[in-house]
Amino acid sequence: MTTPVSVSTVRRREVIDALRRGTVPSAGLDLFAVGLERFENALDDELATVTSGGAVFKAVRGEYGSGKTFFTRWLAERAKRRGLATTEIQVSETETPLHRLETVYRRLVERLATASAQPSALRDVIDGWFFTLEEDVLAAGSVTADDIEALSAGVEELLEQRLSSVARVTPVFAAALRSYRRARIDDDHTLAESLLAWIGGQPNVAASAKRVAGIRGDLDHFGALGFLQGLLTVLRDCGHPGLLIVLDEIETLQRVRTDVREKGLNALRQLIDEVDSGRYPGLYLMITGTPAFFDGQQGAQRLTPLAQRLATDFGTDPRFDSPRAVQIRLAGFDLLKLVQLGSTVRDLYLVGARSPERVRTKVDDAYIGVLASAVAGGFGGKVGVAPRVFLRKLVADVLDRVDEFTDFDPRQHYALTMSAAELTLEERNSLTTRAADAEDVELDLP
Repeated sequence: MTTPVSVSTVRRREVIDALRRGTVPSAGLDLFAVGLERFENALDDELATVTSGGAVFKAVRGEYGSGKTFFTRWLAERAKRRGLATTEIQVSETETPLHRLETVYRRLVERLATASAQPSALRDVIDGWFFTLEEDVLAAGSVTADDIEALSAGVEELLEQRLSSVARVTPVFAAALRSYRRARIDDDHTLAESLLAWIGGQPNVAASAKRVAGIRGDLDHFGALGFLQGLLTVLRDCGHPGLLIVLDEIETLQRVRTDVREKGLNALRQLIDEVDSGRYPGLYLMITGTPAFFDGQQGAQRLTPLAQRLATDFGTDPRFDSPRAVQIRLAGFDLLKLVQLGSTVRDLYLVGARSPERVRTKVDDAYIGVLASAVAGGFGGKVGVAPRVFLRKLVADVLDRVDEFTDFDPRQHYALTMSAAELTLEERNSLTTRAADAEDVELDLP
C-alpha cells in the first residue's frame, strides 16, 4: 500500500471526494486496500505472465459484501500500471447473457479502458495502432513521410501481416480496420464511425457502410472469439501487452432458465479452454461469483467439465489458501479490518487537512473503532455491508467537521444516523431498526 505522504494531491483529493459522496473511487484503490496484501505477489506474477505473451484464468469467490468488485478493480489498477487494457462486464440475463459471446464482446469494448483513456478506449487504441504501423513503415527506411500513397500501401501490407493469424479465422476484422483507415484518410467521418461501431460489435450498423468494407451481417457468437483475438493483437502492437477481462456476478446464471443456464455454463467452459489453448496471448480472464455458484447444483457443478476446471480444495484453514490456485476466496470484512480501513483513510485525509493535529487527536483509532462498531451494528453485524456507509460517515460527517470547526468533538456533538434515502437496496434490507415513514434511524454512538 502506498504511504499517504507519497500520494499526489490530485490522487488524494479524488479518493477522499469519492468516499465523501459514498461512491467507489475510479482510481487510487491501492491507497486504502485492506487485507489484499496476501494476493499481491501471486497476482503480479500472473500479470507478468500475461505481459510476456501468456494467458491466465482466475476465479474469485466470496459472499455478497466480501469485496469481490473492489478486488477486481484494485487488480485492474495494477494491470493498468503495467500497460494492460482492462474491461469489466456485469453478467446479466437480459443485458449481457453469457452464452451470447457477441454481446459479451460488445460490452467488453464499451467498457474498454487504459491508463490514459476512459471507456470506451477503442478509438484511441485503433488510432494508436495505425500510428504505430506508420512509424514502423517509416522506420524501415523504404518510404518517406511525404510519399502518402507509398506510406498507405506499406501500412496496409503491414496490417495484413500483423493480423494474418486473425484473418484466417475472421477475415472481416481486418477488412473493417482497413476500410476504417481509408475513411479516416478521406475525412469520411460518418463511414469511419459506422465501421468503428461494427468493429466494436455494435448491431444495426448501416448496410451501406458494411458494403464499402465488403462485410455483411452482424457479429455472431463465433465471430466474437475471432474479434477478441484481433483486439489483443491490436492492443499488443500499440503498446498494451495484454487485456484484463473481468466477468462480474457470474452467479446470475443460477437464476435463468435451464436452457439459458446450460448455454452460459458451456460458454464459460469454452472461454476457459480457449485461454488454456494459447489462442489468446496477453489475456487475463477473471470471473467472480458466490460460493453457491461454484459449489451448487444450479451453478458450476451442473456442468462436470466446468466444475473440474474450477476445482480447488478449500478444506484447509483459510490462512493457508494458495493465492496461486485457479480459484481464490475472499473472506470478507470483519470489524478489525473495518477499523483498519478507517484508520488508513483517516491517515490519508490528514495529509491534506487544514488542522491535521486536531483531526489526529479527536479522530483517533479508538473513536474509529466505536464508529465502525456502531455502523456495523446498525446492519445487524453484517460488516461486509458496512464499508461504504462507514467511510462516507467518517469522511463527510466526522473528519470534515473536525477539520473545519475548532470546537467540534465527534464524541459529544455527533450522533450517527442512517436514512433509507442514502442507502442502497442491500443496505436498507440489512438495517436492524426501521423507523416509520422511512425516517432517519438513530444509532447509539458512545
